Amino acid sequence: MPAQMDRLVEEQNKTWQRMQDIQNLAEREGRDWTAEERTNWDAAEARLTEVSGDIERLNKMDALDKVDRGQVAVTTGEPNEGRGTDAEEKAKRYDEAFGRYLRGGMDRLTPEQRNMMMDNEVDLRAMGAGLDNAGGFTVPDEFRNIMTETMKAFGGLLGLAEVITTSTGADLKWPTNDDTGNEGEILGENQPAGEQDLGVGGRTLKAYIYSSKQVKLSMSLLQDSAFSLESWVPKKLGERIGRRAARSFTTGTGVDQPEGLTTGAVVGKQGAGGQTTSVIYDDLVDLEHSVDSAYRAMARYLMHDQTLKVIRKLKDSQQRPLWVPIPAPGFPATINGFEYSLDNSMPTPAAGAKTIAFGDFKAGYVIRQVQAVQTLRLVERYAEYLQVAFLGFSRLDGMIQDSSAIRMYQHAAS
Repeated sequence: MPAQMDRLVEEQNKTWQRMQDIQNLAEREGRDWTAEERTNWDAAEARLTEVSGDIERLNKMDALDKVDRGQVAVTTGEPNEGRGTDAEEKAKRYDEAFGRYLRGGMDRLTPEQRNMMMDNEVDLRAMGAGLDNAGGFTVPDEFRNIMTETMKAFGGLLGLAEVITTSTGADLKWPTNDDTGNEGEILGENQPAGEQDLGVGGRTLKAYIYSSKQVKLSMSLLQDSAFSLESWVPKKLGERIGRRAARSFTTGTGVDQPEGLTTGAVVGKQGAGGQTTSVIYDDLVDLEHSVDSAYRAMARYLMHDQTLKVIRKLKDSQQRPLWVPIPAPGFPATINGFEYSLDNSMPTPAAGAKTIAFGDFKAGYVIRQVQAVQTLRLVERYAEYLQVAFLGFSRLDGMIQDSSAIRMYQHAAS
């Protein structure tokens, strides 16, 4: 993959330079573009979008590959092999039991493994999931790690915000604050220190249930030992939950669901009249400076890919492009010197839409994640089709925790 990444980065930069050459030539000669130049520009822009998308996909694949390495333990069955603490041994036994459960259900387990699984059963009806089945089973650490990291890769803010992991789903009181307007003081000799309360509020983080929907597999595939079920299933469950959670973290109303960025974050810059789908350079500068300088050192942009397409055409006052492609593998592309992340659950440019977030997301947004991820195996429902379905559940919530750390750009209403 490094060779492929090198090739894509080189092509991206050459394509971008070709587009700049077309624009600069017309500007130097003080004329409009020719029909041929427009055709060449459009073709180059289409290719640039494809190459940039491929680079994003390779970066996601690289992250997921790193998670998968060494996740599934291979044992030879020797009595003393890899013997560790009692907790480690119990975890290994549960991991093995869970793997056999995924492939063959409870009937394939030994009595000891069945008891172990029953000890980790979760009543999903009590969670309000509306299921006829009695419950699912808590997944082992390796399964959960793959699923969680996949959720981060596809979950937008889940990979940027502060993530608090709890062992249960009980309501969690969490402070919110904005103390940027307060400062200390210089004391004279024998003078008492003054008082100034922190601007601290309080909110409650809940644990909303996110479902992957059903993922069906044929029984013949489950019986194929060459098929890595233990990594494939958590990836697919994590992708689906990650995409749905990402939409909540960006556009959630905060009522019976997380509070999204577009709902809770302050608008730092409103587009002028007529800018219903456009953004100008000055607007981005104003947006950046609407965030307190204390947060800008760790700040970045967050937006939909369609918004990035608009920004890629902008230049600063010196006619330098705001968007700078990856200079070399390992270095990020930037907008006006700041890194950016794409999240296609963010709104696209439209009248009144809040399409661009800028700030320190780790300081400004908090996500609560319950550690106990559950998986349900459905057999009877699809038995006549010789299929088995898997259903994953994760409990999450999110909200703005520091209102000064993040600002939004909002397009004009008309």
